[in-house]
Amino acid sequence: MKIIPLVQLIENQQLKSNLPNIAIGDTVRVGVSIQEGKKERVQPYEGTVIAQHKAGLNTTITVRRIFQGVGVERILLLHSPSIQNIQVLRQAKVRKAKLYYLRDRVGKATRLKS
Repeated sequence: MKIIPLVQLIENQQLKSNLPNIAIGDTVRVGVSIQEGKKERVQPYEGTVIAQHKAGLNTTITVRRIFQGVGVERILLLHSPSIQNIQVLRQAKVRKAKLYYLRDRVGKATRLKS
């Protein structure tokens, strides 16, 4: 019989099971829970996945979008309770694991092949 450490047991209970397959280059819409005073609402954050870090409970994705002409990147913890839902809107064919080169590009040059 294999003995599982207590920390690993607790982490396994926290994992979300309804996550879609997310790949680098995908355009995703993530519903992030925002608290304003005593009210709580879900704010969609839409952008391109430029990096992914797989580490069990600590799995993160970096999502990049252009907001008012400025590039904004956000690192999202996938199994966090503040993440309500994730939708994959578009999938792109890319040949790199990290798309940091998109930071230097502007306008149509940021498009990825579907």
